[in-house]
Amino acid sequence: MAAVILPDLARISLPTQMMEKGTAMDRLTEMEAFATVVDQGGFTDAAKKMGISKSAVSKHVSSLEARLGARLLNRTTRRVSPTEIGLAYYDRARRVLNDAGEADALVTSMQSAPSGLLRISVATDFGVNYLSPALSGFLEEFPDITVNMVLNNRYVELISEGFDMAVRIGELEDSTLRARKLTETTKRMIASPGYFEKYGRPEKIDDLNDHKLLHYSNQSSGNMWKLTSPSGEKRQVRTAGWLSVNDGQSLLNAAISGLGIAYLPSFLYADAMAKGLVEDAIPELPLETQGIYAVYPPGRFTQPKVRAFIDFLAHEFTDKGPNNW
Repeated sequence: MAAVILPDLARISLPTQMMEKGTAMDRLTEMEAFATVVDQGGFTDAAKKMGISKSAVSKHVSSLEARLGARLLNRTTRRVSPTEIGLAYYDRARRVLNDAGEADALVTSMQSAPSGLLRISVATDFGVNYLSPALSGFLEEFPDITVNMVLNNRYVELISEGFDMAVRIGELEDSTLRARKLTETTKRMIASPGYFEKYGRPEKIDDLNDHKLLHYSNQSSGNMWKLTSPSGEKRQVRTAGWLSVNDGQSLLNAAISGLGIAYLPSFLYADAMAKGLVEDAIPELPLETQGIYAVYPPGRFTQPKVRAFIDFLAHEFTDKGPNNW
């Protein structure tokens, strides 16, 4: 990070009492002068870097050494180098100066319009059906942002894989990420009326063993459904599927065509159910509700482009809910 350029306080007249005690600005200026001398290898180049006179740089460094009661630099006619104590002090001082520079950049960034490349990870089903249609409105509102949306059905590591944020559905596995809940969806077991006419309708969870089931092939748990019985008991149903595919829309299409029972979120099946193309397999079972979240890396500062997109999505899904898709 580039060094922080601070004003030359040596030319500013301060009250004697303040000069004796030293202000925080004095200390930062002294640190900056000393660190720049070390970085540049001499007073002349340090003065050019800071945009002040060589004598002012020398005064700041001398004042710092006097205040600390230690010699920080070895001075010869040919070169300037840090002493052992000076090198240790330099490491700490550089951290302080870098933090100050980041603080300045933070304020500037927070006041600037959202811009830059925004990399988003989202599950294929939700991305195709809901994020893709919403992007045009977002990009029109924020023309300085460019979006790279990656559709996949695997868990991505945001930081190591270079994503700014992700939209995730269901229980959040990584508690270190920050998250904002956008809306909710429900899950039902659904199949076509033709399937029920041909194979009958299951009346309870155990009856699923006798039916043709359609599964996600990318689930880490395999062909297992987590269901809740009418009594509230949590059940895990593991049965062989007649068809496995890594795409929810394909599972919905298979269910509509009568191939079997699929366990899908309401944002996928809602339209088909409204049209009578699919029905609830066991209406007596409690609905499973899942949250839909925007997740992003931890930290006190959220990039303006990320904050803008999350706020946009929260507004976009205001009228959406578990059964309103």
